[in-house]
Amino acid sequence: MENINNNEQTLNSNENVLDRGIVHNSSLDKDIFKVGGKELKSRLFIGTGKYASDAVIPDVCKSSGAGVITVALRRVDFNSKTDNVMQHIPSYMQLMPNTSGARTADEAVRIARLAKAAGCGNWIKIEVITDNRYLLPNGYETVKATEILAKEGFKVFPYINPDLYVARDLVSAGAAAVMPLGAPIGTNKGLKTEEMIRILIEEINIPVIVDAGIGKPSHACIAMESGADACLVNTAIATSDNPIMMAKAFAEAVSAGRRAFLAGQAVSQKFATASSPLTGFLDA
Repeated sequence: MENINNNEQTLNSNENVLDRGIVHNSSLDKDIFKVGGKELKSRLFIGTGKYASDAVIPDVCKSSGAGVITVALRRVDFNSKTDNVMQHIPSYMQLMPNTSGARTADEAVRIARLAKAAGCGNWIKIEVITDNRYLLPNGYETVKATEILAKEGFKVFPYINPDLYVARDLVSAGAAAVMPLGAPIGTNKGLKTEEMIRILIEEINIPVIVDAGIGKPSHACIAMESGADACLVNTAIATSDNPIMMAKAFAEAVSAGRRAFLAGQAVSQKFATASSPLTGFLDA
């Protein structure tokens, strides 16, 4: 009975997270992630950039178990039959084009509309970046683009700094999720913004997907242990010596972190506490 009560307390304490479309039963064996009108078995999203060869992408998709993949529309040459990254993306993957290269809300909106017209569906990752040095997203322009596209029926996934006020504005604008950065994009430095992301997880009632900066599986595991709904990983997989093996490692890390979160982590103690009793038969 004690274990059952502990599980119930854990689920109650995570009520805000569970309200974000997460479904699971009392044994925690079923944990379906609902976002953008889709049910996803995997909480790992992957990308298509920086691979030495795009030909490895199908095997990476399979090894990762991911159901969502993002691609920069500016990389796509729909007229090419030999040099088109889209040819390497398996048909079972949910495509999430991104607006990489956009510097204003208007540019992001135009790219999103082009992607939809080209048959890429209505999921869109908004990236509006005006900072050339650190490649940090522009929150104001991102909110503007999100509001426009959400009204047009897009499932909008905005890439942001982990700013609570921007995130709240995005919820009001109709975003399907928010995607805060863990560290500047492509740096592989891990969760440098961990505390800020924790605040979003606690306060925002739509999925929080950690994006950018995750450099190794342990980073993704920590993000999931903190209660993030998913992680998007590209550079750390694509630039590894063995992207297929690294994709599997990230899949396992995301799964482990998620289960740790649902299980409820042990509370830290100030002093050492024996895991087995030191009294009893010794006293006798």
